[in-house]
Amino acid sequence: MKGMGSMKKYDVVALGELLIDFTENGRSPQGNPFYEANPGGAPCNVLSMLTKLGRKTAFIGKVGNDIFGNFLKDVLEEVGIDTLNLMMDDEVRTTLAFVKTFPDGDRDFSFYRNPGADMMITEADVDKELLWNTKIFHFGTLSMTHEGARNATKKAIAAAKGAGAVISFDPNLREPLWKSLEEAKEQVAYGLSQCDFLKISDNELQWFTGEKDFDAGIRKLRIQYDIPLIVLSMGKEGSRAYYKNLRVESAPFLQETTIETTGAGDTFGGCCLHYILKCGLHDFDKAKLKEMLTFANAAASIITTRKGALRVMPSKDDVEALVRKSV
Repeated sequence: MKGMGSMKKYDVVALGELLIDFTENGRSPQGNPFYEANPGGAPCNVLSMLTKLGRKTAFIGKVGNDIFGNFLKDVLEEVGIDTLNLMMDDEVRTTLAFVKTFPDGDRDFSFYRNPGADMMITEADVDKELLWNTKIFHFGTLSMTHEGARNATKKAIAAAKGAGAVISFDPNLREPLWKSLEEAKEQVAYGLSQCDFLKISDNELQWFTGEKDFDAGIRKLRIQYDIPLIVLSMGKEGSRAYYKNLRVESAPFLQETTIETTGAGDTFGGCCLHYILKCGLHDFDKAKLKEMLTFANAAASIITTRKGALRVMPSKDDVEALVRKSV
């Protein structure tokens, strides 16, 4: 089967966190940092990249019925993500994250989520019909840090799997949000056991497998979980894809205008899902994998030159122009 041409209404449905990333944006005359309220949350960053590439997407999640929650709903509608299964919580406020950016573009997060509305999603909030109508279902681990949201995530996975959807997983580990890293490991293991496509970062791979060598770490995952397609993001070292007996690597697009890395991994992952929709999970070859990684690396590179992510994803033309420029 070439591509994923089924009659389902949605290309990708994602479940998880939708929040405000307060990112530093200059200083006041008194020397205090200014923080800009950027809409964020990994699953919606992924969906936003996909909508920019012409894909039909929907989000399952919960925000507070407050200033920030209403703003986030408006932003999703503005970028074209279906919000029919976005709940508004009257009791719990929208989750906030304050992001400190270091000179090299790396980040540190302080979360205000004790609780936050994204944690309050329950099994009853999950619309199974939405999941029966998607080609791909995508999730991460922020929806698995607490029991109620964890059960909602598992229900969504089961419904999507039952309808033949490809299951996509990005651990997106945020250590401060877990009671312990052992619990985080258990939930990452569950995600790995369910997925057909895995996007994982270099540091997450080393943490989970205990292997410093990336190939050795991926080998461990493939033996234990038999995941058809794994992509590894390595930051300034580029990316790799592991598929059947193929291992393909693609160089990064480093830019002097990089200001922060927020959303780069999500942008990269969204582009890979675009290629799964285009090629079909079982129809990749070396050339297609290389094209996918090159396109995804370029898109991720562009997002590092912009503040925030969800609202400023690059267009297909932007990405292709950067690829051509670098040939």
